[in-house]
Parts: sequence; structure tokens; C-alpha cells
Amino acid sequence: MYPEEMCAPMREDLTSVGFIALRTPEAVSELLDKKQGTVLVMVNSVCGCAAGNARPAVKMTTQFSPKVDTFATVFAGQDIDATAKAREYMAPFPPSSPSIAVFKGGKLVHCIERHHIEGRSAEMIADNLKDCFDNFC
Repeated sequence: MYPEEMCAPMREDLTSVGFIALRTPEAVSELLDKKQGTVLVMVNSVCGCAAGNARPAVKMTTQFSPKVDTFATVFAGQDIDATAKAREYMAPFPPSSPSIAVFKGGKLVHCIERHHIEGRSAEMIADNLKDCFDNFC
């Protein structure tokens, strides 16, 4: 498990723009079992090569997406149980850190896995999400 002092700045990078930090499996279930509205969940990670672009990308989406009702995050490698619970909702996609999932009315409508994040700019990842919002939300 990663130490809190390592993860706190990366978690705060998202919570400072309105993301809800889901730290327990109960918090994940409470949000995703509502089956209401549109929810974006980012599985955050300490990985600089992928998460270093994923975090700015999802932060960009808060600026252009009035279609998302809730932005939330779990932290892989630290919020172990919450991350495992979030990944249950992301099935059939395999565990991936970082990753970004979009739920509409409780159904998974889009998932961006690590291999879709690596090597892409934050702008490209944000464009992928914008297309998702335009098509599904």
C-alpha cells in the first residue's frame, strides 16, 4: 500500500476541482447503486506515465461537461477495498490503473483503460471523454 503522504497530493489534484474521494467500498456502492444521472469515476494511480496525463484529462472534463452529475475517484494502491468495489462495477473490463469509467443511470457506458491512456496526451484523453458524453449522456 502506498503511503498517504505520497498519494494525498494526487488525490487533492482531483478533489480540488470537485471530485469526490471514495475511500471505502460503502461509499462506492452508495454512489453507484443510486443508478441516477451520469457519474465519472477515475481509478487514480501514482503512475507518472499514465496517471500524469489522466488526471489533467479528467480535470478538463469538469470544465466542458455539464452532462456529468458526479465526478468521483478511488485510489489504486491505497484505497484497496474501495478500488476493488469500483472495479466490480467496471466489469467486464479487467483491473486497470489508472482508468476512467462513465456510468449513465447506473450502467457502465464507457471505460478508458490504462492502455488507452499511455502514450496519449491529456487533450486526447479528454477528447475521448467528450465524445463519450456527446454519444451517451
